[in-house]
Amino acid sequence: MNTKEIREQKAGLTLKQKQRDIIVGLLLGDGHLETQNNCRTYRLKVEHGSLQRDYVEWLFDELREWIPAMEPYMKLRKNGVVNYGFTTYSHEALRFYGQQFYEGKKKVVPALIERMLTPLGLAIWFMDDGSRKSAKHRTYIIHSLGYIKPDLLRIQNIMQKKFGLKVTLHQQKGHYWRLYIPSESARAFEQLTKEYIQPISSMDYKLVTNA
Repeated sequence: MNTKEIREQKAGLTLKQKQRDIIVGLLLGDGHLETQNNCRTYRLKVEHGSLQRDYVEWLFDELREWIPAMEPYMKLRKNGVVNYGFTTYSHEALRFYGQQFYEGKKKVVPALIERMLTPLGLAIWFMDDGSRKSAKHRTYIIHSLGYIKPDLLRIQNIMQKKFGLKVTLHQQKGHYWRLYIPSESARAFEQLTKEYIQPISSMDYKLVTNA
């Protein structure tokens, strides 16, 4: 694709609501934005290990028109691990998310997160950073260690207010915190997210299967 074709392709791009929800979930989780022109435009980068290849392929399909490549790339790391991922076009439509999710190079929880977070976004965040406490526990964890406590307290309040989920914060070593969804809210969390998680085979194990 030449430069004119790229310009024409980018000019016709508009984010659909589902794509916006996915981007919010990815940016709360492992996705990140890059800018090469002093924040005028941004591109989204997503990368996961080979065990999550089908998840990457699902994300790729959902964002397909935003991605210049024909398929996800494969990267062999020095330790022999294979990763799969993709990078979107750099586009001004992603600037809003760069402004919301970053203070300098540090990722933060947006001030507008209550409006932005949907069940799909929550499911994406969980697929990126979530797990069950163990096979014996119907308790879910979002490993939100990159965020400061005040941000997570805000998320805690929003998940209660918007989704009816009781969420607690558990401190790890140092000043790191994780979000816990206790057993009393586990079924509600499963009902809220399973339609997005269970069709992706590499992610289905994260939820109790008889939800």
